[in-house]
Amino acid sequence: MKELIIGGIRSGKSRYAEQVARTNQNLQGHQLCYLATATAGDAEMEARISHHQQQRGQGWLLVEEPITLALTLQREAEEGRTILVECLTLWLTNLLMAEDELQLRGEQEQLLELLPTLPGSILLVSNETGLGVVPMDPLSRRFCDEAGRLHQHLAELCERATWVVAGLPQRIKG
Repeated sequence: MKELIIGGIRSGKSRYAEQVARTNQNLQGHQLCYLATATAGDAEMEARISHHQQQRGQGWLLVEEPITLALTLQREAEEGRTILVECLTLWLTNLLMAEDELQLRGEQEQLLELLPTLPGSILLVSNETGLGVVPMDPLSRRFCDEAGRLHQHLAELCERATWVVAGLPQRIKG
């Protein structure tokens, strides 16, 4: 099963994804793997990472990969394992900040091509950025455009898509 879990910042999407991984009947007995794309560049981000670690608790294998998401998923995905990817928008930010257009396109294409073939269950967490005012600066506009296109492709590929708002999951596909 592949599921896109999307929502705003602090919407409860991560908590929901962790709950799905731990309690979904179809996933019972699965080994839990948390694939983190964030890098702690400052104290505020370190605090966010620490909060997520405390919230999910014990029992998770942790894999950290800020750039090569598709290859890491290919290596880690297996029957009987649920991988929670947290989060796609941080991964996309890492790629945009690398300022390598070929890498950006290549990594996205690899993910979209590989995702349907992966064994096990994959929960993809991402921030919805397209509901607000169009950003003023070019990099922010590009980020919103790239995230929007990526989300559309992933929602098409995944069996399920869930929108989380105010901690309440709303199934939008599946």
